[in-house]
Amino acid sequence: MAGSSPLYNATAKPAKPTTIFNIFSSKKTNLCTFAFIVSLCFASYLLGSYHQSRSDIFSNTADAVNDACDYSSTTKHAASSAADDLAEDGSKTLDFSTHHVAAMADMESTEVKLKPYPPCNITYSEYTPCQDLKRSLRFDRDRLRYRERHCPEKQEILKCLVPAPYGYRNPFSWPASRDLVWYANVPHKELTVEKAVQNWIRYEADRFRFPGGGTMFPNGADAYIDDIDSLINLKDGSIRTSIDTGCGVASWGAYLLSRNILTMSFAPRDTHEAQVQFALERGVPALIGILASERLPYPSRAFDMAHCSRCLIPWNKFGGVYLIEVDRVLRPGGYWILSGPPINWKKHYRGWQRTQEDLNNEQVSIESVAKSLSWTKVVERNDIAIWQKPLNHLNCNVNRKLSKSLPFCPAHDPDKAWYTEMETCLTQLPEVSSSEEISGGELAKWPERLNAIPPRIRTGSIEGITAEIFEENSQLWKRRVSYYKQVNNQLGQPGRYRNLLDMNANLGGFASALIDDPLWVMNVVPVEAKINTLGVVYERGLIGTYQSWCEAMSTYPRTYDLIHADSVFSLYKDRCEMEVILLEMDRILRPEGSVIIRDDVDVVVKMKKIIDAMNWDSRIVDHEDGPHVREKLLFAVKLYWTAPASSDNSS
Repeated sequence: MAGSSPLYNATAKPAKPTTIFNIFSSKKTNLCTFAFIVSLCFASYLLGSYHQSRSDIFSNTADAVNDACDYSSTTKHAASSAADDLAEDGSKTLDFSTHHVAAMADMESTEVKLKPYPPCNITYSEYTPCQDLKRSLRFDRDRLRYRERHCPEKQEILKCLVPAPYGYRNPFSWPASRDLVWYANVPHKELTVEKAVQNWIRYEADRFRFPGGGTMFPNGADAYIDDIDSLINLKDGSIRTSIDTGCGVASWGAYLLSRNILTMSFAPRDTHEAQVQFALERGVPALIGILASERLPYPSRAFDMAHCSRCLIPWNKFGGVYLIEVDRVLRPGGYWILSGPPINWKKHYRGWQRTQEDLNNEQVSIESVAKSLSWTKVVERNDIAIWQKPLNHLNCNVNRKLSKSLPFCPAHDPDKAWYTEMETCLTQLPEVSSSEEISGGELAKWPERLNAIPPRIRTGSIEGITAEIFEENSQLWKRRVSYYKQVNNQLGQPGRYRNLLDMNANLGGFASALIDDPLWVMNVVPVEAKINTLGVVYERGLIGTYQSWCEAMSTYPRTYDLIHADSVFSLYKDRCEMEVILLEMDRILRPEGSVIIRDDVDVVVKMKKIIDAMNWDSRIVDHEDGPHVREKLLFAVKLYWTAPASSDNSS
């Protein structure tokens, strides 16, 4: 483990390509041969001129013909790549030979000065730039605003490589990782003491064990989920996506995975040290986040189910704004589940060290907010209470005129959720013509939901995206992922990768093509993207978040096993420094984790120059459609290294 593994298995070389130079290797020259060569040169010139008007990329053969015939192009090649062709045999060996050569002037104009990136001080081993505890103290504590995202200024951004702690090891493979985490990877024992009686986590020699317990389910998450399943149906595929607010170590989400329910778990970086980091080491989707003053970074109508198990969120405070935000992200007909205070307070008030009057008032307040949202209370049994959001707001429009219900929000984009302030108003659902109709359109049950036309596309809500485009996109990504697995054969090995990130997910095609593998994908839709497609991603039964890649992600170092970046650097050209994005990718990538960058050849060449200074091993590979396509792929692996054994190393 202390060394690095080779990027690919390459044991055989592909056959040498045939070029026009082979024709000139014969010693016999006669008039017919000469005439043939001249004719071929002239034909190649015409063909080359035609391609010149269509593309900046020429094939090697066309260049060779033009050079052999002493013809000069008016324009040289626009870019270079180390193009890697797959061999014809079953070994799929790569040939990392250069097929495109840039003009010297172009190379000089795009030259990136190489520089070594030093390791950061070991104190930055768990650095989360936008949730830095020291920086957060500068901000307002009202409604816990200081725990929201507060990113460093440009001059504060670190230009170093965040080290893994000494002794770091590859996480256990799924499903073993659900229950086991190496101590060296997250060296924090605080929760083993603080949550000892609640069965959250145990320390055993060189590892942590997660029995699956929680504050409100000490007998285990499985038994707790069975209790919920007895109240609402978790088996028929109608519930696929869920959100766990104040998730702890995400045992609820971890155990829902076996029931084909994908959970977005989040919790703040607070006194419960490393709870989200534990979740990610377990191979469970999670982000650092908090309900404070800004909307959660998810679109409206995203989740089938929302959950709070003693999450300590004051649902009845600030005009019920936190429950109003849950309503925004819940689908029509979605469920909100609450366990812990104040539910079943008559039994627990002594243990909670609160008065009966206080707890009763809190429950009455929560019930009042839920009623103002037109939610229906489905059931309250023992420690669990469940409410359901209406299918539409048709009846709400009538009742709202006769009661003191929340007003509808002014016309705005309900999916806008990046540094967007919460509001104490109701996000209005799409209009319907009958009380039985589902606002926004009915979703198919899982697993049919993945490939069914999403309602946002079916109803024409996403500009420029039709059902036909959606289906073509799905097929395109199946082909692309198949090619990825040929180039990086470890991608096809179950257990090699668990936590994946797609930095520019679009319609979620990359994640969809990997759905049968034992992994999950965090689908990011950049806030700078021309079309907001994150709602479509959720309607497919996948999960994701908004993000600007000019800033750090709300996650811990070493979160992801594989990062996929499709046209990310072209999107952010002239918006922010490319090295800042690459350094962030390095921060959130595990040692020996992999990266796939897909972009224009000029961009890919520039990125490789930076990557070469980041202790990554990388190769540039041709597009799946061949070497003449301008778009190229860069496959990379972050080499294994950690902080030294001594804790007094300097930056």
